[in-house]
Amino acid sequence: MIEYIKYFVLLYGGLFAITNPVGAVPVFLSVTHDLNWNERREIATKTAVTVVVTLITFALIGEWIFRFFGSTTDAFAIAGGILLFKMAMEMLSGKLSTVKISTEETEEFSGEVVTLEEVAIIPLAIPLISGPGAITTVMLYMARSGQISEKLNVIASIIAIGLTVWLILCSSNRIQERLGRVGIKVMTRMMGLILTSMAVQMIINGIKGAFGL
Repeated sequence: MIEYIKYFVLLYGGLFAITNPVGAVPVFLSVTHDLNWNERREIATKTAVTVVVTLITFALIGEWIFRFFGSTTDAFAIAGGILLFKMAMEMLSGKLSTVKISTEETEEFSGEVVTLEEVAIIPLAIPLISGPGAITTVMLYMARSGQISEKLNVIASIIAIGLTVWLILCSSNRIQERLGRVGIKVMTRMMGLILTSMAVQMIINGIKGAFGL
C-alpha cells in the first residue's frame, strides 16, 4: 500500500511540474478579466474537466499510438525527454513555455470576444495546461505501468491534477495577490528545475532501454 502511495505521489508531482497550473494563473486572469466570479468558476470547471479527459484519453490510447506508428516506448521517451527539456529551459527563465502556447495566442484570446467553452478548452486546457509535455508523460507512464493497480494510479494522479487545476484557477485572484507576478515566476522556475531532472532521467531511461544498457 505504501508503495502505491509513493508511486502516486511521484506521478502527481511530475504532472504538477509539467502542467504548472500556478504558472497558468496570469493567462487565466488575462482572458477572464471582464467576467464575474461565477463565470470564472464555470471556465475553471470546464478547463479542469477538459484537462482530465484529454490526459486520460491519451493515457489509454497511447499503446495503440505506439503500435500504429511503429514506435517504441524507449524512442518516445527520448523524444519526450527532449521536448520536456526545452519546456524546462524556458520555465527556468521564468517564461511561459512556447511549447504550450505562444505570446501571440495569449494576446489573440485576451483581445477577442469568445465563448466560455472556447476559452476553457483553448487556450487554457489545451495547450496551456495539458500540452504536449503532459500528454507525452502520461502516455509513457501508462505504457510502463505493468499492473492494473499501477495503471489506476496513473488515472488517479490525472484526476488529482484536474482537481488541483480547478482549485488553483478558482483561487487565481488570491494567488495573484499573495504571490504576485514575481512569486509566480519563482514558482515557474522551481517547476522548471524539477522538470529538467525529469527530462534528463527520461532521456537516460530511453537510451538505456534502446541500447539494452
